[in-house]
Amino acid sequence: MLRIVFAILTGLFGAALLHLVIILSLPHFTGRDAATRVAAEGDLNNFYLLNDRYDEAGLANGDPFVRTAVCSFDVEDGPVHFTARGNVPFWSIAIYDSASNEVFSMNDRTSVGGALDVLAGGPIQLTDLRKNLPRELEQAILVEMARPDGYAVLRTLAPQASFDEAARNFLTEAGCEQFSAR
Repeated sequence: MLRIVFAILTGLFGAALLHLVIILSLPHFTGRDAATRVAAEGDLNNFYLLNDRYDEAGLANGDPFVRTAVCSFDVEDGPVHFTARGNVPFWSIAIYDSASNEVFSMNDRTSVGGALDVLAGGPIQLTDLRKNLPRELEQAILVEMARPDGYAVLRTLAPQASFDEAARNFLTEAGCEQFSAR
């Protein structure tokens, strides 16, 4: 009987200690999620090219054959239009909400003519746009965002040094801009 009481007390003490450690360590991890780090790169609606070394936001491009750019955005005031085109061997984009849930992804093989043309917006915004779709969005893929804020990760390949300039140009010229119907 004494062993059972000792085991129960040991278990309760261990559980209490574990909870205390977790609660005290939470401030260390707060603000270190992907959405917060991408937002710390700079202004909204602008792609930022990541380097091989970690930057102040704690982001880096870890693959020597891939070039990566990130963009933080908010569709509260209007949809965001992602665009890019260039002569690169491969590209892909992934759009995430602020909880880092992947909302949409595609690559050049699933695009129209190899160009990136995606519009992300809220449900009401996209419904209004579909009623009278502007000519410049006829080929665009419309992505519905359940949350207003999020981030996008755009990647392209640079398998050899000769591809590096085209890859960097593709990413720096990519658009992540708030869309306004003209």
